[in-house]
This record gives sequence, C-alpha cells and structure tokens, in this order.
Amino acid sequence: MNHLYYGDNLSVLRESIADESVDLIYLDPPFNSNASYNVLFKGPSGSESAAQIEAFDDTWHWTDAAEEAFDEVRRSGNAEAATMLTAMRSFLGENDMMAYLAMMAVRLLELHRVLKPTGSLYLHCDPTASHYLKILLDAVFGARCFKNEIDWKRTTTHSDSKTWSNNADCILFYTKREKGFTWNTPREPHSADYIKSKYGNDDGDGRGPYQLDNMTSPSPRPNMMYDWKGFPFPEKGWRYQKETMAQLDAEGRIWYPRTSDGELDVSRRPRLKRYLAEMEGGVIGDIWTDIPPLNSQAKERLGYPTQKPVALLERILSASSNPGDVVLDPFCGCGTTVHAAEKLGRQWIGIDVTHLAIGLIEKRLRDAFEGVTFTTHGVPQDLSGARDLARRGQEDPRYYYEFEKWAVALLSGQPTKRSGDGGIDGNLYFGKTGRAIIEVKSGKVGTPQIARLRGAMERHRAEIGVFLTLDPPNKGMVAEAAAAGFHEEEGFTPVPRLQIVTIEEALQLRDRAVRLPARRDDAYKRAAREEDRGAQGSLDI
Repeated sequence: MNHLYYGDNLSVLRESIADESVDLIYLDPPFNSNASYNVLFKGPSGSESAAQIEAFDDTWHWTDAAEEAFDEVRRSGNAEAATMLTAMRSFLGENDMMAYLAMMAVRLLELHRVLKPTGSLYLHCDPTASHYLKILLDAVFGARCFKNEIDWKRTTTHSDSKTWSNNADCILFYTKREKGFTWNTPREPHSADYIKSKYGNDDGDGRGPYQLDNMTSPSPRPNMMYDWKGFPFPEKGWRYQKETMAQLDAEGRIWYPRTSDGELDVSRRPRLKRYLAEMEGGVIGDIWTDIPPLNSQAKERLGYPTQKPVALLERILSASSNPGDVVLDPFCGCGTTVHAAEKLGRQWIGIDVTHLAIGLIEKRLRDAFEGVTFTTHGVPQDLSGARDLARRGQEDPRYYYEFEKWAVALLSGQPTKRSGDGGIDGNLYFGKTGRAIIEVKSGKVGTPQIARLRGAMERHRAEIGVFLTLDPPNKGMVAEAAAAGFHEEEGFTPVPRLQIVTIEEALQLRDRAVRLPARRDDAYKRAAREEDRGAQGSLDI
C-alpha cells in the first residue's frame, strides 16, 4: 500500500515507519538562506497568476527546536554523529547553517534506522551545504558506505556570473552496508555517431546491424587448436570450443571471409557477428548532463519551485530498487519521487509538512495514473478532524494558515498569500474571465461577516463569493447571502452570487459544493496521463 503523510517528517518517521522497512530513500531537503518559495498557479487566461502563495520557507534559525535536535543527536547512541555534530557547532557556532545541520542530523539517524540492510539513500543538495551534509552522512552511515557524489547539470551557465557559473547540483549516494546493496547497473543508449561508426553491417535478415569481433584466444589454449571448415586455427587457438563454434555457425553468427569469386578465403579468419540489439550501452558515470531541468514549457512542469524531472528520479529508482520495493521521500514537495515510484511499479511513502504540497500530490497522482490507490494520513477526513486542525490553528498561527489552505483545496481552489490578501483566502475561476473569491472561517460566524464578503466582492470585482465555514450559518447569514442575488451568464443556469458552504458539505461534495457556470480546472496545472507505468520516460523534456 502507498502512503502520503502530512506532518513533520521526524514525527512521521518515528511514529509510522518501522525499522528496516524501506528499500530506497531519496530526499531533497531545502536549504537556501532567507529564501521563500512560491507555487505558481494558472490564472483564468491560462497564464501564471500574479497571486502566488508561499509553498515553504527554508530559512533556518538557531532556536529552541534546533537546540533540542542537537541534544537528541548527542543522546542518540551514535557516537560518531554526536562527535561530528559537536565539532561542527564548535566551528560554526549557533547560526542558521548550524540549525539546519542539527535538524538534518536527527532526521538522518531516523532515515538510517528505517532503511533495509540492502537499501540506499540519495541526498540531493546544492553547494551551499553539500560539504557539511557529506560529513554528517559519513558519521551516520559510515565513510565506507559512501558510494558516489553525482553531479547533475541542472541548468545552463549564467552569463552574469561573477565567478565560475554554478549550474550543477550534488546528489550524495550512500548505502546501508558496504556490500550487498541493491544495484542495477544503469546504462546509456549508444549514440547515433557510435552506431554509424561501429555497426555498419546488416544482412537484411531482420536481426539488425552488427559489428565483427575477433574469435581468436587471447592466451594459448591447446584444446582450442583445431581446424574449422578449412580455416587453420590461430596461433593461440580459437576463443570458443568446437561445440560452441558449431552452435554459432548454425545460428548464422559467424562471418566468413570470401574471395572475389565467392569462395571461402582461408588466408583470413572468420569473425563473430555482434548485433547492436544484443549489446548494452555504456555504463553511466557520476556526471549527468543528459537530463535537462524543467523549463517553463515542459509538459510535466506543475509550477512547484524546486520540482525535479521525473527522468532524474526514474534513473535513481531503476538503479537502486526493484519492482515492488518501498521508496521513501521525506521531503516530497510536489511528489516527483512518488510519481516515478508509481510509474515504475514501486511502493512508496511520501511526507511533507504543508497541506499545499499534499493536495498537489494527490491531484498529480490522480491525473497521471488511472485507478491509482493510496492512503493520505494527517489530513482531516471528516468534520472531527477539521475541528482538530482548526483548534490547533487557534493555538499556533502556522496551523491556522494550514487550515485555510486545506479548506480551499477541498473546493479545488487556489489559496492566496498569508498577508496582503485583502481578506481573501482563495480563488476559483470559471468561464473565460470569471472569478469567485473564497473566505474561510473556523471560528464563530455571523451576519456582519457575510456583509464584509459582499464588500470584498465589489472591491476585487469578483462575480461570486464563497463563504466557507466550519460552523453552520444562522438564518441572518443565509438571508444576507440571498440578498446578493444571482450571477447570470448566457447559456448557463443562474447561480447565487454569494454562497455559504460548510466544511462538512465541502468534505462530502468537494468542488461540487460550489455552483459555478463553466468552471475551469485551474487550481493546479494538470499532470500528463501516464499510459505505460513500466516504461522509463524520455529524457527529451
């Protein structure tokens, strides 16, 4: 079964992921000091909307949480990790980088715990912190379990760079144990130039082009010194025994030299036909330049700030896991890892700390894979869960914003920014230019709030307003909403201009809880349908 978790990955790992239960871990933990990332939504015209929402903020600071993480590593029982982290603190002090490393170290210990003995971990990072992370990984996994530092060319060079242009990411590859880990050698296809120069022969028998290879033994082998069809044996003998030679001949795999009149030319030697279709490509190294990043026109691009190409994850999953294996991504963002896992027939576990990401992944998987099944944890599934999330929001503002985003996502709407939104928590688009604004309320509600929403509709020139409330409306609210009248569009049934929708109704009906003429599906960009789950994607992105 596949699982998608909303929440802090440290808590999810400890509470829900068993020891040695995961075959492969890929993680792309964000670190870029003072950077906030936005998700790009499509507007009513199909272009990217100017009203973006913060997906996550990867700024780390030395706080009580960082101090607690540091102490947990020291108490973990992993002396190497504790010693290394302490040394880093002595060097770096209590700054943002040290906070990031402490928070990462405690999570790496948990990831090591859940990984099977045959398992592998790939940590994706940029040069900002890659050197520190490698030291931590050496301490947690052991230096001998380090296998490769993969350099992925993620972009072209920048003409305005003041030093060497930084255009590559680093992917650190570790295994749970030094030997005996899962490995399927990745190979690259032969280039057109290579095929043209090396495979210039074709008999037209349907087996395709081939090249000729030597059939002589590289060292003296007396038992291979026999004449074959009038051809004397080479000085050191043939490469194959007589029985094998006869089988190759019967299969038409031996090329015989002939004179100009078509007779066998015994002054020369027969050669083996090696067919292109049977020859594997070259082994892929640790510098990857053949997987381009997602440009603005890429079909798979969903607008998530740090989205990686599916082809990148397919390569990693194909090399270090097998069909049916369990793949884990504890920072799953927009879900590229779980998408690749679903496509390649792996089981998967994804974890993210924002409802925005969870909603995006759910939609992405359902768009891409017909009949996909998975279980989402930590997201309200009923009214009781919604009230619990709202209660946490009253205690911690971070959870209040998560409640808003979760509620807007129920209607397949676009959540707005945290601040400067003018009291609007989300948008829905319909027709060519139509807009409905959403206001979410988790506390006590009354008639004045409906009146304020009517005013917001006028200010923002929105044709429709949606009041999404946890508590049911009273009669005064219903009357105030009805007084707003109806919105009419030619060819469609008129709909109320101001609609009150309860969270309970939204849980049951989802986007059908709102009545819109000619609704658009613009909350998130739609993922392309995957027709062949077992096929690795093209690198032409």
